Amino acid sequence: MTYVIVDTCEKDYECVKVCPVDCIHPKEDEAEAATEKQLFIEPETCIDCGACVPVCPTQAIFPQDEVPEKYAKFTQLNADWYTKRK
Repeated sequence: MTYVIVDTCEKDYECVKVCPVDCIHPKEDEAEAATEKQLFIEPETCIDCGACVPVCPTQAIFPQDEVPEKYAKFTQLNADWYTKRK
């Protein structure tokens, strides 16, 4: 399982700082940071540790199997973001 970031994300980067496997992007110093409106979790790298959840000030991070229905599309959007980067 992985975690998913939804569009209530305000890009404060606290989740990026606590992620032990570096699976949340774009980071502040990456080119995409200027154009992306939110951050994304790479599902293949996420280890389901949950470290990102309590530091998110907007509660924009959910376990994949608990993403509210109104945000369901973000599960695929997170995965697709990494696919287009490759």
